[in-house]
Amino acid sequence: MVPLLTTFLVYSKRCSRNKNMQNTTFVPEFHFIQLSEDPDLQPVLFGLFLSTYILTLFGNLLIILTVSSDSHLHTPMYFFLSNLSMVDICFVSITVPRVIMDIQTQCPVISYVGCLTQMSLFVIFGCMDNMLLAVMAYDRFVAICHPLYYQVIMNPSHCGVLLLGCYLLSLLQLLLHYVAVLKISNYKDYIEVSNFFCGSSEVLKLPCFDTVTSNIVRYCIGVLFGLLPVSGIIFSYFKIVSSIIRSPSSSGKHKTFSTCGSHLSIVCMFYGTALGVYFTSSLSHSAKSNAVASLMYTVVTPMLNPFIYSLRNKDIKTALRKILSRAF
Repeated sequence: MVPLLTTFLVYSKRCSRNKNMQNTTFVPEFHFIQLSEDPDLQPVLFGLFLSTYILTLFGNLLIILTVSSDSHLHTPMYFFLSNLSMVDICFVSITVPRVIMDIQTQCPVISYVGCLTQMSLFVIFGCMDNMLLAVMAYDRFVAICHPLYYQVIMNPSHCGVLLLGCYLLSLLQLLLHYVAVLKISNYKDYIEVSNFFCGSSEVLKLPCFDTVTSNIVRYCIGVLFGLLPVSGIIFSYFKIVSSIIRSPSSSGKHKTFSTCGSHLSIVCMFYGTALGVYFTSSLSHSAKSNAVASLMYTVVTPMLNPFIYSLRNKDIKTALRKILSRAF
């Protein structure tokens, strides 16, 4: 990723509100939209984003600390959960601190290199979120449908390979994005991004990129990194539900479903908000509406993930009580 980014090292001009400048040979700046231009709402937005970011950091760090400190949680399920929490911390740190700074400075501008760097990190950690949810569904499938072989199949080396595969697929998705990004057809002094961050979809829709190439890349990415993980999750839960239905004991059904209830809630929230953003961007031509919809999966979902697991998971709650009893 670093060698690719170094090819984009160019001079970036300082923030300016004058948008009627003449064309130059400089690579453009990227201007984000503002969620609100009302000066009275700026302190409110600043407080909301700051508190959301702090809650996200606190919740996900608490999950990581709980899993690492309790030996009873050293299982594949919680191994992937702690990695999901780490990815969520990185994912939300890509966008929210930048938004907080833009609210304070009232200058929502980022350099070309900064925009591509933000897009790269957004693609990597967004894909990691997607892949880890699929891997966690596979873990629940093995645990419920093949309990006798669970320890053999989900051994530490296999879990490490699955995690490494998630990282490699994320890097592959980033490389596919660069195929489109490198096909730049023209430059302008500034480019308006119809969101509050440089996401992959926003960058690929910009007029300075080759439309045909970017569309091909977007469709390929949608199939490889959207359809395949979703298909894996659907298949896993189809098998899980089939296994639950065949269970003769009602208490066994409840216990089996409770082991994957938290994960299913997060899956529904993650893909539900992502589909909401897609349909909102398709039906609405308002940039602010798209930005508000994007807040759900970029900010709200990472904040809620650890609380869903801690409130619905007995093992996590038991481990948290032990940590609190030691602390106090």
